[in-house]
Amino acid sequence: MKVWIGNIAPGTSDDELRALFAKYGVPEVTAIEQVPGDGSRPAAIVEVAAAQEAVSKLTMRLNGMYWKDRSLIAQAILR
Repeated sequence: MKVWIGNIAPGTSDDELRALFAKYGVPEVTAIEQVPGDGSRPAAIVEVAAAQEAVSKLTMRLNGMYWKDRSLIAQAILR
């Protein structure tokens, strides 16, 4: 499954995103695609090896969370 995580701080590394996902119960990140946009609100598409229930709990926890001076936007991508 994939998770869109938006409004991350500029310069956020893949390792920082992996650590954030692991901290909140999804330790198996299989791929990360950084989406810089215009630079004001960077985002990433994070692919994880987790069940839909775990991803749902993760996105509920991360959506609106204040992290690295930013309020995050998180949404599961169901495909």
